[in-house]
Amino acid sequence: MEIAIIGLPKSGKTTLFNCLTGAKAPTDPFAPTRAEPNVGVAKVPDPRLDGLTAIFKPKRTVNAEVKYVDVAIPKEKGKEIGGEALVHLGKADAFIHVVRAFVDASIPHPDGSVDPARDVDSMNMELAFSDMAIIERRLARVNDSLKGAKGGERDALLHEQALLSRIGSELEKDVPVRQQALTTEETRLIQSYQFLTMKPMLQVLNIGEDQIGEGPRLEAELKSSYPEATAAALCAKLEAELSELGQDEAAEFRSAMGAGEPATERILRLSQQLLGLVTFFTIASGEVKAWTVATGTPAAKAAGKIHSDMERGFIRAEVISYPDLQRSGSLADARKHGLLRLEGKDYIVQDGDVITFLFNV
Repeated sequence: MEIAIIGLPKSGKTTLFNCLTGAKAPTDPFAPTRAEPNVGVAKVPDPRLDGLTAIFKPKRTVNAEVKYVDVAIPKEKGKEIGGEALVHLGKADAFIHVVRAFVDASIPHPDGSVDPARDVDSMNMELAFSDMAIIERRLARVNDSLKGAKGGERDALLHEQALLSRIGSELEKDVPVRQQALTTEETRLIQSYQFLTMKPMLQVLNIGEDQIGEGPRLEAELKSSYPEATAAALCAKLEAELSELGQDEAAEFRSAMGAGEPATERILRLSQQLLGLVTFFTIASGEVKAWTVATGTPAAKAAGKIHSDMERGFIRAEVISYPDLQRSGSLADARKHGLLRLEGKDYIVQDGDVITFLFNV
């Protein structure tokens, strides 16, 4: 999965990107806006993977991964997002919007004051403006095509015209595409347009060290204004500093400051929830590996995530839940107690399943 990190200049989004990926991208708040995005990969921590590693003692343990792209959006009010920024935003599966909530006179806010609600509205408008520009251009082409269209082609164009007009009308009322009442078929029809407001978004409030105890309150305030929002508060500066320390030392500082769990772990977990993903595990050839698939994925499709041959030649899946395997202590004991079960290609993979796929090509 690929998640784009967006936000106004001086919001701390590149600092968060570095925390999540372990990168060392420059974070000078006064440097010119760069054209190229920062790209990095984060390994998703999972205590279940640690548990499987303890049971099977594999040669290799492989975490699920999330690709993060730190995209700089040029701040030009009244203009649609374009160029490289639009390409990378269009490819993303979801957004993390870093919203500045910290006050630091040495790093002036580009709009002159710190106002998280205003910045959320501003970003929502920029994304919506981009979608409306896409609709406007497509409607112009549809109208041209209608002049000579007949029969089924004309019916399809008229349907698309009505659908896009309805979506555009809702966008003008500040309703993002992801919140509009679209049928499954309508959602499929507009998939290729890569509407930015169709993508799920996590609002991350970047707070100051003096606000750490206020995180839950600030999250609640944001959600009261935007009930549909998924929100998380963190201090990116503190997280960056703690990432330079050893695990035990960082835990001591975190405890002393009341910072709770590592924010990066929470963001990674919320990233998966945002995309509606479940994790399953495989144990083969001396390797324990975590995989992510969309909620509702059948076993054959999950096998295809590993290799297309496994989906094509799928026979059945041998499945056990992680809690059952942990209690058993081994696959042999689990099998003896009847906890392993055989499932067909239409079985819906559940979060925490440990699966062995049987296939023949």
